[in-house]
Amino acid sequence: MRLYDIVVLLTPDLSEDEAGKVIGDYRKILTDGGAEMVRDETWGRRKLAYPIGRKRDAYYHHFQVNAQPPIITETERRLKLSDQVLRHLAVRADDELKRAAKAAERQKRKAARRPPRPAPVPAEAAPAEIPIPERSE
Repeated sequence: MRLYDIVVLLTPDLSEDEAGKVIGDYRKILTDGGAEMVRDETWGRRKLAYPIGRKRDAYYHHFQVNAQPPIITETERRLKLSDQVLRHLAVRADDELKRAAKAAERQKRKAARRPPRPAPVPAEAAPAEIPIPERSE
């Protein structure tokens, strides 16, 4: 199974209850296909960054699921066909987590090779003012 993030934007013409019902349908498609819900968040009605089909608001919903690729493909197909969905995006998140873990490991190895930094000078040991040399003409 792979980890996916799915964000769905629903048309603002729906009421809160209707939007919840539509999201419930997609939740059912995912769970019936064998997907395991990791996170299921409703972000509510928000303003869009730019108008989509003359609409300036949308209902946002975020799913994070562990699923097989065919289930995600079927869900995306149904999202494309729906008139109530303005936009959707499904991203495979486990690739990003692996990439971030590799980058963190690289940074640790690089830091281990780097010589240690000198200890900072305490404030009371440092001079209060730095003398400015006078210019000779």
